[in-house]
Formats: sequence, structure tokens, C-alpha cells
Amino acid sequence: MGDHAVPTKGNVLGSLVPARYILAGLGSIAMAIIYGLKVNLSVAMVAMLNHSALAHNAPIHKMSEMHSTDEVCTQSGNTTEAIEDGPFSWSEPLQGTILSCYFWGYFVSQIPGARIAESFSAKWVMFFSVFINVICTLLTPIAAKLHYGAMIAMRIGEGIGGGVTFPAMHVMLASWAPPNERSVMSAIVYAGTALGTVISMLMAGVLAGSLGWESVFYVMGGLSCLWLVLWVFLVQDTPNKQALISAEERSFITSSLGTEGGSAHSGPKPAVPWKRVFTSAPFYGILIAHVCNNWGWYMLLIELPFYMKQVLQFNIKENAVVTAIPFLTMWFFSMALSKTLDALRARKKINTTIARKIATLIASVIPMCCLLALCYIGCNRAAAVALMTLGITSIGGMFCGFLSNHIDIAPNYAGTLMAITNTAATLPGITVPIFVGQITHGNQTIGAWRVIFFVTIALYILEIFGYTFLGSGEEQPWNKGDKPNNGAIDNGDAEATPLNAKEPKPTYTNQEE
Repeated sequence: MGDHAVPTKGNVLGSLVPARYILAGLGSIAMAIIYGLKVNLSVAMVAMLNHSALAHNAPIHKMSEMHSTDEVCTQSGNTTEAIEDGPFSWSEPLQGTILSCYFWGYFVSQIPGARIAESFSAKWVMFFSVFINVICTLLTPIAAKLHYGAMIAMRIGEGIGGGVTFPAMHVMLASWAPPNERSVMSAIVYAGTALGTVISMLMAGVLAGSLGWESVFYVMGGLSCLWLVLWVFLVQDTPNKQALISAEERSFITSSLGTEGGSAHSGPKPAVPWKRVFTSAPFYGILIAHVCNNWGWYMLLIELPFYMKQVLQFNIKENAVVTAIPFLTMWFFSMALSKTLDALRARKKINTTIARKIATLIASVIPMCCLLALCYIGCNRAAAVALMTLGITSIGGMFCGFLSNHIDIAPNYAGTLMAITNTAATLPGITVPIFVGQITHGNQTIGAWRVIFFVTIALYILEIFGYTFLGSGEEQPWNKGDKPNNGAIDNGDAEATPLNAKEPKPTYTNQEE
């Protein structure tokens, strides 16, 4: 069926705020909700656990390793609060399982969700993603009190919903983002993950410290319901389906993407050229960067509250504030970096390949150096907070780096490519909490965390070399399927290299300048 343009309605909203940025804003809020409802457990669990019972039950042979004063930080001030002891005596390995089981659902839903978004409707895939997360969040307190198995089931349900968000948003951005605004719009949408993390950690800390840990899930789940209504009425899959858009904006978007009159959407989409995808060097560059960077991302996203509690001895309220601040600075940094790179590309100072590599290197080199320094500063809390703030802030480069790169190399399959790399990149989400739980079980010391940080550093090194040598911002020959293409304009990425060097590198009318 053709995607013919629907008449515009009044255009009051479209004349005030461009429809593409309404999409980007609500997409950002959606990502904030998904990430906020994912990470709130990391903060709430600090209040849910009976730390006194866990310390008493720690293995004796492990406790003996904690005698050295340079391995355990001392508490400063009055850090004893009733909220610190909750009702659950879950061991560190079980804590790791509860945190990581989210990614079991996340792992299995991405590729099916991407194909549904590409073939039917990315808008409704996003809607049900948030809806599932809201329901599971509201049921979490009941499930936790019932049995930790029920808690695990709720987290898996959230993961199933969360897994389709990145592929679905990639499909929508491929239809809505003009090439010269792609970095900015991608950063706006995906930086919502950082904003959601900030809001969630701050709210979770305040709610848990004042109203009890159950309020974290009831309040945050309830507030998220408003987005569902806004998304249904204000967002459509493509500009041609959107009534709340000016004729000028619709023409601007469709002409820049080559989708005037819905021509790009008429007829069935070509099948995914799986063989050519899996023999593409730029695809493997994204895959390596995504997997390795996600290890560091999840290390900080999920485990940072526990490092603050176990090693630096912050209490629940301090923990929430200190953990959240770096994600706020990440949001500002990602906005500034994406705008800067898009401006440089528009002025022909750099091409898409260079822009993506700069952003990705920032998101890997700086966090790697910060983690290395963190291994040797001991209990210097101020220095630790400064290093973690700098490291997390710089990770914001990933939003306009490798995370935007799928749309560059194959906009027709952006959702599927994101699903593939994000599925692989889910493995760190599953592994990190279990890995940290095993390393720190009865050994919550600087020495234990140093091992964790060194593993993360090694993966950052792999990302740096992998993406630098394999990454590309050029649309790949297989984007139009296995059929030859007759497009003619130059995309400016002359240095991009497909794995098959013998095949000429065509360019297309919807490619970035």
C-alpha cells in the first residue's frame, strides 16, 4: 500500500513546533521512561535490602579479606538511616540475577520487534513497549513481596517491552530525520536515556528515603501513563501520515529523504540481505562498538549505586544525588556534541564517517581513562565523584556516534540492524550484574571493584580499535537489497570501505551530505 500524504489540519501545532521535533521530544520521553523504570530498581534495591543481615551472613573466608584499611573506606558523618535496612535478605548473586533478568526479555524481543516496526508500525510498537513497562512496574512491589521469582517475572516483562524501543525509534528516525539533522534528532531521542536515568535515580532516592521503597514503583509507573495518551494523538509513523504538520515541513522532510508522495513506501520492502549484512565491515564496526561500549554503560548505569554504597559508603539519599548528576551532564554534553558535529558536517568540514568516529572515540577513550584513574585513588570520594562524572558525561558521545550509524549505512534496515547489534549488546547487560555480584560477594572492597574496572578498560580498548578501523558513515550498496541502484549523488564519505573492496561504492539520493 502506498503511504500517501494525508491533509494537514489547521497546522496550529505544526506551526508552533515542528512535527519532527514533537516526535523527537516524545521519543526522548519514551526512552526516559523505559530507562527510568529500568534503573529505579538499582536505587530502590539499596533500600529494599537488609544490609545488616547480609553483612552478618557474609562468608567468613571472604570477610577476612576485608581487614586491610586501604581496601575498605570508612564512613563519614552519620550514615546510619532506618531506610538502609529493608525486608529482603537477597544475596549478592541473587541481586545480580534480579537486576540482569531484565535483559533476558530484552534479548529475545528486539529482532521480532524491529521487523514488526519496519513492516507494520513503529509507532504502535513503541506504545506497547512503554505500556508493558508501566504495568510491570506497578506490579513490582506486589511481586517482590510474593516471591523473588515473581519479581524476576516482572523484570523479564519489562525487558521484553524495553527491547523493542531502540529498533522502533531507529525506524521512525529513518522516516522523519532529514540527513543534516540526523545527529541532533538521534541525540535528542536517545539522550532521553540519560535524562530518564537522572530523574529516576533522584526520584527513587527521595521516594525510598521518605515514603518507602514501594512508592518508587507506584509513583513512577503512574506518572508514565500520561505519555501513552500524548503518543497516540501526536505521533504518526511518517510525515505523509501526519495531519499535525505544516505542508512546508512535510515537503522539506520528504524531499530530503526522497519519499515525496510516499514513493519510498509503496510496495513491499526488499527482504533483508542477510549475507551481505554479515559480510559488511561497517556493520561489524558498529557491532563491536555497541557490545563493548554497552559493557561500560551498564557497568555505570546498573552498578554505580552499589559502588557508591559498598565502597564509598554513601547513604541512600547521597547515593541517589551523586549517582544521578553525571547522567544530567551527559544529557547536556550529548546535545552540544551532536549539534557541533552536524554543524561541521553542514559546512563540509568533516564527513559523516569522521563525525561518527569522533563521537564514538569520545565515548570510549575518556571513560576508559577515568576508570583507570578510579582504580588508584582509593577512598578519595571527591576525586571518585569527579572522575565518574567526567566518564559518564563523555559516554553521551555514543548517541551521535555508533548509535546513529545504523541509519547512515542502511536506512531501509535501520531497525533490523539496531536490533541485531543491540541484541548482542544486551549480553553485557545480562553478564555485568552477575559478574559484579560474584566478584563482590562478601568482598565489597576497592580491590574487588578494581578487577571489575580493569575488565571494562580492556573492552573499551577493543572498541576503540574495532570502530576506528571498520566504522563508516557511508550508505552501503546492500541498502537497496541485492538489486543494483541507479542513484547518483556523492555522499562525501570517500574513505568508507565495505568489506568487499571489489564492489563499487554507489551513493543514493537519500544519503547524508
